Amino acid sequence: MYLTNYFTGVLAAEGDFRIKTKKVKSKSFSLFSQFQLTTAGFSISNMNWRSEHIWIELLKGSRKRGNFFWACILFLGSLGFLAVGASSYLGKNMISLLPSQQILFFPQGVVMSFYGIAGLFISSYLWCTILWNVGSGYDRFDRKEGIVCIFRWGFPGIKRRIFLRFLVRDIQAIRIQVKEGLYPRRILYMEIRGQGVIPLTRTDDKFFTPREIEQKAAELAYFLRVPIEVF
Repeated sequence: MYLTNYFTGVLAAEGDFRIKTKKVKSKSFSLFSQFQLTTAGFSISNMNWRSEHIWIELLKGSRKRGNFFWACILFLGSLGFLAVGASSYLGKNMISLLPSQQILFFPQGVVMSFYGIAGLFISSYLWCTILWNVGSGYDRFDRKEGIVCIFRWGFPGIKRRIFLRFLVRDIQAIRIQVKEGLYPRRILYMEIRGQGVIPLTRTDDKFFTPREIEQKAAELAYFLRVPIEVF
């Protein structure tokens, strides 16, 4: 039921925002109707729906607990900095817990106000990405039809709906990028003939362990019958 409701909202994008790399010589199909016909044969695991010939994976996007947490922390912290800066300017203690009257407006109050304004901009950006659920979408691999569909929600504008469509035979490899350290990167790519590489996971997604990303790449490569490359 969840998958049915989810795809109802993005079917318009599949019809109106298709970016075709090659002409697909096959009969047209409806994603929604095919899902209804094949639901009984799917193996459902978390955000994946699989059958013998179809693999559908939903992506959460920006609506994650970590983003909600940091958006709230930044918003509340920014209000605190602004309150301290305003208190130093007005000469009134707006926050009872902090002796703001003892803070000089220049330079401490100015710096506090700057931090508060900058924090509000960053928190506003996070709340907008959460509201628009940027990065969410689905990946659909259909071996029977020989078609791969990738859909993502972006920022409002021309690229609000991003829809890519390829032929399965144009997929050359599944590529993995794993970098450890202070800023780890664990990204799964799909290499398309004549199109380069396309990321299948978010570049800022650090929830995959090296073993999980390798297992996912192996399963997808086996499903698509393509090799795996690590770089």
